[in-house]
Amino acid sequence: MLEAREKKRGLKSLLARVRRIEITAQRLVNEQLSGRYHSVFKGRGMSFDEVRPYAPGDEVRLIDWNVSARTGEVFVKHFVEERELTVVILADASASMDFGLSRAEYRRLETVEGVEDTKRELAAQIAAAITLSAQMNNDQVGLLTFGAGIEKFIPPRKGRQHALRIIREVLSMEATGSPTDLGGALSYLGRVLKRRAAIFMVSDFETPDFERELRVTARRHDVHALTVRDPAEDRLPTGGVIPLQDAETGDVEFVYASRGFVRRLAAEGQSHLEDVTRAFKRLRVPHTLFSTAEPYDRALAAHFARLKGKAL
Repeated sequence: MLEAREKKRGLKSLLARVRRIEITAQRLVNEQLSGRYHSVFKGRGMSFDEVRPYAPGDEVRLIDWNVSARTGEVFVKHFVEERELTVVILADASASMDFGLSRAEYRRLETVEGVEDTKRELAAQIAAAITLSAQMNNDQVGLLTFGAGIEKFIPPRKGRQHALRIIREVLSMEATGSPTDLGGALSYLGRVLKRRAAIFMVSDFETPDFERELRVTARRHDVHALTVRDPAEDRLPTGGVIPLQDAETGDVEFVYASRGFVRRLAAEGQSHLEDVTRAFKRLRVPHTLFSTAEPYDRALAAHFARLKGKAL
């Protein structure tokens, strides 16, 4: 009885958080993101419609040589814009996403609200804003959560209830095992997605090398990398013996936090982030860094603003 009551209380708390995130994200979408999202993704897909006789001004590269040879007249292929886009949120469910010690300040009308989010909660808000933007654009949205393996896949669909389900799943996602396998998640998407999609990877990218799988995915889809970080990850206290837990495996090791050790640890984290960023740059994957110490709305709006007018 007590366990059932606790579960019910936990579900109510989760639904309340989903509702708060939806309201905040919807305001952001209405005020900043909707137009930018539409301008970036409108007409990204083109599908074959028919062949028609060549007319002066048509591009030579559109000539259908097979039909032209068969009929003795010049015909060109005609394409139409696909009205629907498929969007997939690829969300990191690993244990390292539960970290969060920093505070971001959000302006609400005439007040300033301080919010302490974990990386997972920040990821849920980013996913909510993208999901609601897609919903307003009449696009389909899906979700894949991953850790050491595939945790859950929700096929792309439309509708508000579906969008709320995605937000709820990102907030409550949990992963088992380690290390985090982003490469495996990208390979899985390659098998289940039959048409071109916009894939938004939301992760701290604390994962082994995934560049080969990302290269394959980026050839077929529009891939976006959204990195979530907490500044406190690189600011350990110095002096004395402290317990240091591996967020991915849960292993705890007691270490002496000398200034040299803390500096080396921060340098390793920065080096890994730079390596990942260089991989995105090599593969021309748009990348934006999000911090739990800063409002996510500015960074997400800037991400779409940078993409406007660019062919990805």
